[in-house]
Amino acid sequence: MTATFDKLDDKGVPPALTGLIGGFLYWKPGALAGIERIGGYLAGTDLPAGRDAPERVGAGEWTGFIGRTGAIALRAAAPSTRPERRERLLALLEMWADSVFVDPTVRMRRGTVRDPQSNAVRDERGATILVCHLREGIRVLELRTGDAEPPGLGPLEEVEELPHDGWGSARQLRDLVALVRERGPMPWDPEAVARLAADTGMSRAAAALALAGTPGTDMFHKPFLDADERRLLDLKAGEVETARVESGRLEEQGWLDLLAGVLPADPADLWAPDAPRHLAGRIAAAWHLRHGRRVPIPETSRALIAEQESRLPAAELCEALAHSAADPLLAEDLDTWLNAPHDGDIGLVDATGRGSAPRRMEHLIEDLAALVPTVYAELPAGDPIREGLPALVRNARARLDHPGLLLAAGHLFGETTVDELRVRFGPHPYDAPEPLSAPAFDDGLTVAAGAAPPSFYGRHRHHPRLFFRPAVLGDDARAQRLRDTLGFGGESVLAGVRRLRGDYFTRIVARVESGALPVGAYEANPAASVPDLVERAAKALGLAPDPAALYLQLLALEAPTDRGVRTWNGWTPTRHRKAVAALVEAGLAVADKRSRAGRGVFLPGAWAPAAKPYRPMETWKAAFLGVEVAGYDGGIHDGVVLDRTLPELFADAWESVERGEGPG
Repeated sequence: MTATFDKLDDKGVPPALTGLIGGFLYWKPGALAGIERIGGYLAGTDLPAGRDAPERVGAGEWTGFIGRTGAIALRAAAPSTRPERRERLLALLEMWADSVFVDPTVRMRRGTVRDPQSNAVRDERGATILVCHLREGIRVLELRTGDAEPPGLGPLEEVEELPHDGWGSARQLRDLVALVRERGPMPWDPEAVARLAADTGMSRAAAALALAGTPGTDMFHKPFLDADERRLLDLKAGEVETARVESGRLEEQGWLDLLAGVLPADPADLWAPDAPRHLAGRIAAAWHLRHGRRVPIPETSRALIAEQESRLPAAELCEALAHSAADPLLAEDLDTWLNAPHDGDIGLVDATGRGSAPRRMEHLIEDLAALVPTVYAELPAGDPIREGLPALVRNARARLDHPGLLLAAGHLFGETTVDELRVRFGPHPYDAPEPLSAPAFDDGLTVAAGAAPPSFYGRHRHHPRLFFRPAVLGDDARAQRLRDTLGFGGESVLAGVRRLRGDYFTRIVARVESGALPVGAYEANPAASVPDLVERAAKALGLAPDPAALYLQLLALEAPTDRGVRTWNGWTPTRHRKAVAALVEAGLAVADKRSRAGRGVFLPGAWAPAAKPYRPMETWKAAFLGVEVAGYDGGIHDGVVLDRTLPELFADAWESVERGEGPG
């Protein structure tokens, strides 16, 4: 054994490699020695006595490192890598440098075999060895020494040629290991992070992780980044979550490919003063080849999304809003169907047999239905999240039109019987791909499943469940029947589907695509979105343009907070105070302090308080926006659901004033 890992506790290898390859749940101590033995068998230098082949290592995902060790080397040299992980990475690279996996004279490929004849076979032409069992067959690794086909374990399918001419020669690996041990980690430069973010459209946090070779999510080894790592990378905990979500969109093999060739030919160049900036340039070039260029999402825009109540993480929603074509659930159709997992309750799964994608699709629908109006109204023209709305809405609608998509419509917690479900949604049974634990009926739109028997563990009683096909959702009798029977938790998904498809969102898309709003301007600023209306109101009220614009905002906007108004209008506090004073002097507004209002100026008349998450507002405005004010306490207990664009709201509010139906 030539490497130094013989006395190393390599149970720590999986967390050191997290995010670059998967399958770590199957790794056991001795993995590095096991990989070395497999390499020795392929090369013919280590033939096991009394066995067909060396034992397998993990799930065989480590074979993805062949020709791609540059990503591991970058992580090993990065200053943010924890010392205990760095040692294991260096041990892996040492072993790899002495293995056949870096031999430029051989060719390797991997694939699957349906019915292998043995665990391994070799002769002078090369060798083939079993590396793991897959659901669809057996994964094998093949080495050939010349042009002739090496001996095999059966017909090879899903063949992948493994690279052998990129960064990561034996000399480069040995030099890098020696340099890290001699000089310590490579230098760090925050300017390189900023440059990479600007060149690729990554967030600053994701760019920092890419430069550190630590892009992957760490699901089983917490924390993903500890306090020292965050300090070295100058990242806050929230920024790390943003980067984790962004990085998670690129599968492990994708990060291996992206970072495989970004290191300099001479590893010593990593310690040059300008090395981080050169490294950032090479990562950006590799990114452009694979993903094109993306406009960076401003941190202020990310903060706006983070402020909203949502089902999915804010970082994930930012990426979906700005780059919907890169989101798998928005870019490709999703087929879902009913099944009964081990606990007996009937639910939705996709082709992987899991329910995570159907649940995420439902959460995504709910979040996008709420976020699109907020993004449209509160972000400036030219912002990448706002500019992504047209593509987002079109992609979401296309996915909802897919006949194979089935979504949950809630649980029926009453005493609904199977016979009642059959009468309402039958008599046609649901054609399930596999047997269900209870009868299910299908009227074409709705699938109603009876209550499954209690689970083996007796944890809880199951209830009947409803599901629906958004592609079929219309205004017919079936849709009315679904609405009348909706289960607990189903209203928000159904409403989200209708909202995403509705005319209001169509008008938002048209407004964004029109280019009528100057870049950098906000739709919530009437001086920018409806300048003619501001001029008309100013003339009728005998006011200057600023107070006239503020008056329209007080009339039409749900929450014209002082901070919001100054942001949207580009006003200084002094300019804002002058506009407020003019409105108060004209008797069109009153100055006051009110709980949770976030402003010091209000329309005259009654006030309707509200507790979180709802917004307090003038009772006149509540009626204008369609929000009910409770008779028993005069408060608001519901949220605003807009159905008009902001230019339409400003126009409707001013017409109410002109008709003599304004506040006061």
